Amino acid sequence: MNKKYHLFDVYGIELEYMLVNQSDLKIVPIVDALLTKKQGKLTSDISNGKIAWSNELVAHVVELKTNGPTKSLNGLSELFHKNITEINALLKPFQAELLPSAAHPFMNPATDTQLWKHSYSEVYELYNRIFNCKNHGWSNVQSVHINLPFFDDKEFEKLHAAIRIILPLIPGLSASSPILEGKKTGFKDTRLEYYKTNQKEIPEMTGLVIPERVFTKLDYYATIFEPIKKAIKPYDTHHILDHHFLNSRGAIARFDRNAIEIRLVDIQECPKADLAICALIIETLKLLVNKKLSPLAAQKRWIKEDLFAILNDAIKHGETAVIENLDYLNVFDIEDATTIQNVWKHLYALAKPNINKAHYNAIETILNEGTLATRIEKALGNDISETNILSVYKSLANCLEHNTLFLK
Repeated sequence: MNKKYHLFDVYGIELEYMLVNQSDLKIVPIVDALLTKKQGKLTSDISNGKIAWSNELVAHVVELKTNGPTKSLNGLSELFHKNITEINALLKPFQAELLPSAAHPFMNPATDTQLWKHSYSEVYELYNRIFNCKNHGWSNVQSVHINLPFFDDKEFEKLHAAIRIILPLIPGLSASSPILEGKKTGFKDTRLEYYKTNQKEIPEMTGLVIPERVFTKLDYYATIFEPIKKAIKPYDTHHILDHHFLNSRGAIARFDRNAIEIRLVDIQECPKADLAICALIIETLKLLVNKKLSPLAAQKRWIKEDLFAILNDAIKHGETAVIENLDYLNVFDIEDATTIQNVWKHLYALAKPNINKAHYNAIETILNEGTLATRIEKALGNDISETNILSVYKSLANCLEHNTLFLK
């Protein structure tokens, strides 16, 4: 039985990276070789002190995560970075390295995708059969997951209400996927644009990305899990899929471990930026949960359609998206229509005293210079030749290796 924790007692952070060729940054599906080299034999999970490594659905993505719940985010950026440099050293003989950002800039998923072929592969095969995982929404996505605990229904209610409210703002902080297949997509957060529809065959799984207004375990099962189970039944004839994993909303309740996992954060150029974003999101959630911004009733009344409209705009425009829904802005104590960038600046000013100083520089860079998507676009300018894209993304790989922010 998992130990149960109270709100904000502990955290779980997961970061995903793609393996690429050092010279041309093409996808290299050798996570199995990496894990074998580290462990001496193939295993899908490796415990490396306070950080664990594991495989993902596709053979070119590796996940690094806190090895169990951690009490604090302090020092995590350095820990993750240490593991990244270790992985890059292990990949060197393969002429490969890790590449950050939420989408590979010129991967062709139809030809470049290889699914993980080892443990758990029957689940991946089934997913592939139902959804065809050889597309961007499945095989070209790297994100950050933030896991936050709740003790009981009362705490779940507060946490779920706060998380639902904040989901639409996340792309305005973390969008990092403006380029696909060598082209500007017109979306700052192309990963999430695909996320919305990558399970269209069974719409019950993702819903409207924003979770429904459910605030108890019983309600959650009835409203979200039961329809998913029913919809998947004709496909999952061997009963190998777990409803916790099938739920693909932007935040999912994991009642098997009493946590909510936030899944809308794009991975950044380095752990320093990732952890700074996590810190800001978590401290903003604390403000909401502790009713510093608005009462619980005001947070709970939001329907998914209204929140989704704001999210949808943020997926396209990132931090420059203008929020005109004054009722929504009032939840954060803002009175006039404004950009998501300004909403985050406002929230940062309120949360800053509770955020470790180590995160200030990264947060302020993002809030002042724009999301990584914006900085990538700026660096590319009007030249989106493969050579220029390669040069910009090589700079990102360099930022990852040195744990520095990307600024052109």
